[in-house]
Amino acid sequence: MAKEWGYASHNGPDHWHELYPIAKGDNQSPIELHTKDISHDPSLLPWTAAYDPGSAKTILNNGKTCRVVFDDTYDRSMLRGGPLTGAYRLRQFHLHWGSSDDHGSEHIVDGVKYAAELHLVHWNSKYNSFASALKKPDGVAVIGIFLKIGHEKGEFQLFLDALDKIKTKGKEAPFTNFNPSSLFPACRDYWTYQGSFTTPPCEECIVWILLKEPITVSSDQMAKLRSLYASAENEPPVPLMGNWRPPQPLKGRVVKASFK
Repeated sequence: MAKEWGYASHNGPDHWHELYPIAKGDNQSPIELHTKDISHDPSLLPWTAAYDPGSAKTILNNGKTCRVVFDDTYDRSMLRGGPLTGAYRLRQFHLHWGSSDDHGSEHIVDGVKYAAELHLVHWNSKYNSFASALKKPDGVAVIGIFLKIGHEKGEFQLFLDALDKIKTKGKEAPFTNFNPSSLFPACRDYWTYQGSFTTPPCEECIVWILLKEPITVSSDQMAKLRSLYASAENEPPVPLMGNWRPPQPLKGRVVKASFK
């Protein structure tokens, strides 16, 4: 079997292109944002998310992250507006985090690394299936939200409390009646650019909507994320952390801001 990708030195981001050549493509994510070089695009609209809490289905530890999966069989939890044309269905959200509070986000803003980054993954329902959407430049829209350290966030705790059921790789548990818009910051201002998934196969099909304002979580809440394991129940324990990809070359792409 081909070696599995991961975040260790032998199978980490520097090696991904060996199995997934697009990982060295021209539209890779994440990137570092230099705000002095980003101009306001007055044509960018506000985005709106209308999520059905009943569409949340399960929570999963796949050894790379913890993921909450939603029912996307019809137009149920939807993202519209912003830089997008058409309507996008919420499929899942997941996080990336570090081994300590001073890093862990994938996108970097003016040299600032946040403790974690939340990704809400949506696909363009005009393409009829997620698999088809992966082949189109406007196939997927991801809302990226930064997590910084401060006071505890109650809505985030609802999600963290479910982690006890999925401590190890391969575990899955029901996770229902959750509205991920409870995790949005108050301000909807965003940066947008054309990019990719930050995990293999790193398909270049994503319109990124990166929210300017981080949400605040506590150091204890971050520690709870780091209490997950990348190893299965019957294996020697390997902590699940440091699951972030470093910034990739911009290669002439333009980042735009929805705000002045």
